[in-house]
Amino acid sequence: MVEVYEFWTIIVTLVMVKLCHWIYKWRNPTSNGKLPPGSMGLPIIGETLEFMKPHDAFQLPTFLTKKILRYGPVFRTSLFGARVIISTDIRLNMEIAKTNHAPGTPKSLSRFFGENNLFIKSKESHKHVRNLTTHFLGSQGLRLRMIKDIDSLVRTHMEVGAKNGGLDIKETLSKIIIECLATKVMGDMEPHAAKELTQCWRCFPRGWFRFSWSIPGNGVYRMLKARNQMMNLLKETVLKKRASGEELGEFFKIIFGETEGGSKTMSIENAIEYIFTFFVIANETTPGVLAATVKLINDNPKVKLELQREHKRIVREKTEKEEDANITWEDYKLMTFTQMVINESLRITSTVPTMLRIVEHETHVGDYTIPAGWIFMGFPSVHFNPEKYEDPLAFNPWRWEGKDLSVILSRTYMPFGAGSRLCLGAEFAKMQMAIFIHHLCSYTWSMKTETTVIRRFILMFPRGSDVQISEDTEVDNSAGY
Repeated sequence: MVEVYEFWTIIVTLVMVKLCHWIYKWRNPTSNGKLPPGSMGLPIIGETLEFMKPHDAFQLPTFLTKKILRYGPVFRTSLFGARVIISTDIRLNMEIAKTNHAPGTPKSLSRFFGENNLFIKSKESHKHVRNLTTHFLGSQGLRLRMIKDIDSLVRTHMEVGAKNGGLDIKETLSKIIIECLATKVMGDMEPHAAKELTQCWRCFPRGWFRFSWSIPGNGVYRMLKARNQMMNLLKETVLKKRASGEELGEFFKIIFGETEGGSKTMSIENAIEYIFTFFVIANETTPGVLAATVKLINDNPKVKLELQREHKRIVREKTEKEEDANITWEDYKLMTFTQMVINESLRITSTVPTMLRIVEHETHVGDYTIPAGWIFMGFPSVHFNPEKYEDPLAFNPWRWEGKDLSVILSRTYMPFGAGSRLCLGAEFAKMQMAIFIHHLCSYTWSMKTETTVIRRFILMFPRGSDVQISEDTEVDNSAGY
């Protein structure tokens, strides 16, 4: 009996020693140089729970501000089971963005988009899909292909909302994006397929950044299940249309090199992966930012009034010239104050890292070394630097007066990332928001007072983003425009 006891005592002791050694190695990672300061938290979990705590969407997270006070602008941590460097140093952020190309995302997100996704594969494949996206969503593509459809869909949904007494901003723009892209990408779809496609979106959990474990019933499992359903639907529709000789949408013609000057093509499997990614990113980003923007406008009556004046002036001038009521590219470019509002909203809502990379080569920062293979997260904290923006926590669109409103990246403004991963849909997103605001300003509207905007990495609206709208009454023009 004593021998058995001694045997198990030795086994337990060895296990405890091994466990302590593993925990020590986790908390004290090694590198070829001195790592940036920081803490790695608990094994595997790291500091994920604290990092993902909901916070005010218009302020930097408490997790970040506490870490900066303790460790400085560059520090190490562990999130979602991965080793991470977080930086608020603008020079370092720009350098990493320019010299590293692989996106730094948790394994759950990589699985969600697919291991063979062209967006996250080699630099060459990413360059190819960037060229395709530019063809479709560059200024010329938006002018020729998108603005008319977005304008028509927003007008229709707004009219329905006015009849019903209100609408949910985020959900409405999400529907508009799906309807617009489905037509442009897939062409005319059978009603049941279009309905099923819309239904797929409702299955996506509102939180991409998770641990990678796929267990029946958890978020990753539901994400992957919804992904497979949508991928199968898209593939089935494409194969059916190609077999019957039916027309696909303009975007698929570009993808398959069927447009004038088209040369390089991709397989149907890669095309479906690309379209899936395109749909998801477009649908999960802009609607939330628009809803947050409407909240900011609603809480600032002076901004709201100025917007109403600008859009009434555009409508009045089109009427005087006996022009079509539809918004044109030229009209969009005349929405100067609207662009100022959008820029300010993008500045103040960028409270998450806008630069995510896998560090491809060992990088030296002063006395510190960032090892290859770590994830790098660059926060645009310069957006809240009082030396760059007076009273940075205030929503003040007039701070953009006289500036080039078409700029989407500078050393003090980077809501769309930087480097080779700079968001190609930036102009598309801004155009959608501007057109939506234009039509909203033709009604009397107000957002519910209980509306709150928080971030849990992505923008969230616990009480919805409903606005009450009714037919417009005359706007006070006493101050002039």
